Amino acid sequence: MSATNSNRHGVISAATYPSRRLLLQGGATVLLAVSAAGCDLLSTSPTNRPTSTGSGSNGKQSPELVTQVRSGKLPKLADRLPVTPLVVKPVDRVGSYGGTWRTALEGAADTSWLDRSIGYEQLLRWSPDGTKPLPNVAEKVRTEQDGRSYVFTLRRGMRWSDGEPFRVDDVIFAFEDVLGNTELSPVFPSDLTVGGKPPTVTRLDDHTLRVSFAEPFGLLLQRLCTPSATVLTASPKHYLERFHKKYNTDVLTLAKEGKFSTWVELFGARSDQWVNPDLPTVHGWRLTSALGKGSRVSAERNPFYFKTDTKGNQLPYIDRVTYRVVNNTETTLLLAMNGELDMHTRSINTLINKPVLARNRGKGDYHFVDITTDIMNQVVIMLNLAHEDPMLRAVFQNKNFRIGLSYAINRAEISDAVFQRQGEPWQVAPAKESTFYHERLATQYTEHDLDKARRYLDDAGYDTTNSDGIRLRPDGKPISFAVEIATGTPYPFMTDVMTLVKGYWRQVGVDLRIKSEDRSLFEERTAANKHDAAVWPGGGGLDDAILHPYCYFPSEAGSWFAVPWATWFLSGGSDGEQPPAPARKQMDLYRQANASVDAGQRKDLFRQVLDVAAEQFWVIGTVKASQSYGIVKNNVHNIPKSIPEAFYFNTPALTNPSQYFIG
Repeated sequence: MSATNSNRHGVISAATYPSRRLLLQGGATVLLAVSAAGCDLLSTSPTNRPTSTGSGSNGKQSPELVTQVRSGKLPKLADRLPVTPLVVKPVDRVGSYGGTWRTALEGAADTSWLDRSIGYEQLLRWSPDGTKPLPNVAEKVRTEQDGRSYVFTLRRGMRWSDGEPFRVDDVIFAFEDVLGNTELSPVFPSDLTVGGKPPTVTRLDDHTLRVSFAEPFGLLLQRLCTPSATVLTASPKHYLERFHKKYNTDVLTLAKEGKFSTWVELFGARSDQWVNPDLPTVHGWRLTSALGKGSRVSAERNPFYFKTDTKGNQLPYIDRVTYRVVNNTETTLLLAMNGELDMHTRSINTLINKPVLARNRGKGDYHFVDITTDIMNQVVIMLNLAHEDPMLRAVFQNKNFRIGLSYAINRAEISDAVFQRQGEPWQVAPAKESTFYHERLATQYTEHDLDKARRYLDDAGYDTTNSDGIRLRPDGKPISFAVEIATGTPYPFMTDVMTLVKGYWRQVGVDLRIKSEDRSLFEERTAANKHDAAVWPGGGGLDDAILHPYCYFPSEAGSWFAVPWATWFLSGGSDGEQPPAPARKQMDLYRQANASVDAGQRKDLFRQVLDVAAEQFWVIGTVKASQSYGIVKNNVHNIPKSIPEAFYFNTPALTNPSQYFIG
């Protein structure tokens, strides 16, 4: 089948051609691998002389690995790479081998930065701009039955970091024996289901499997690029089956010997890639010291890594990655200012810190890279439209009431006072950089106009006030409610913003109380629908909007403006509370978008979801998040000047950190 025909039939493929090419057609992607020949095996500068073998077998490897090959500790490069390696086109140029990437973790719970820096190798991966899925561990994918079924072809000859073959059996083990085991995973990840039903997985041969669903699942390929799918390529059956009840009848004895009370605890510890350095991996670096075992976490090059550069040289270029485990952001900031972090895009990159970091660029020998964040709103105000109190529910569901509150907010003052004059008035809507930018949704009701605010509140039916000037509900009680704010988060500015909003709303006769509480209590109360209102920064501002639409309609647990409606949606109507017709329309449109394998049709359907969001104005926005930044040492190369940032992108992982080099 030709590449053109493959694309027309919905194939994502990494075919073998004499040279590397990137073909994009109709939303499908073809990534072609190349190889290279090497001359001086001990030089740290990879060769620029390509071959046409398609295997990378004559390319270069790091001097450390050359030494291990010569001593017999490792097979030669040709036997460690897959038949068709994944080729990474360097951002700037082919790099050189060596060095250590120094970075930091803020406590033992900061596993997200481990995931984002060295822990992202899914079946498919995001393109560097975060707009489309590309081949990764899976060499190609064929869509069947209009999205009801997908056939994945894995890379022949690919290996785990211990040298064992990576096979279809590993992926099936992850689907069936990890995610599908109710003791290990009580609930199958919703991101990998459609209609609430998990897939059926069929082994076709050692390198091919079929994943089938009861209904079309057009967004599956995008979902496989997200952190939800990490387990599918992080569960080596040959290693983990020893700790699984299904495969080892003596697993309870093993658990007892390891001082675990159950086999589930044993399996959890052994399958945790950041706690167990013995767990084989497919990542560019393999752990050499565990999280929680000291003040540092270290990783070294995986000699069986499946990627090369465009000259056939095996990646990664950097020998090791070390993480300083620190107690707070202030310590991380000090490390950055002193030039002790080689590449870092997390926690320290706030507006307040930027002037300090800018002044120290010369001393620390680093520069900034732009981070385009998916946080489309610094503080989203979610009134509980499904409140247990029917009177307060009626107040919140009154659209004119919400519009009046929005007009009362002085967004320019919030920007000046809280966000260093950064950001712009913005509702809860995708950013201009997104495929799904929606001007009306983004800009409506953002003007600061107290007269309009009062007029809309009067039109809502709340034109009578008490002696304190607070508007009255139909039952004669003042309109007074609390907004719950989680503490212990990276967003302490939420309290500052809502303190200002409290004053704005008091001016128009609405009494707002601020209720700060521990994050765990906040999550417990919102999940139980016990809150009046809640706030949080708004994600889903880039092309991840279609994967993370919780602010646009009640679609998931974080839709705190109508948790029972979201529960109804997620349960297929078997639980929760049936929402009003406009929300049900959004849900139906989203189901159609989720089912469609046509990218153009998905875009059109999701824009209709946003049309309804604009009409209903479910939630209130404040100001748009400004461009963020990361820091990079001046001797670290192949890092893009601008990087999209989102939880679903595992930023900066989508930029292929294995191509970074020091020199």
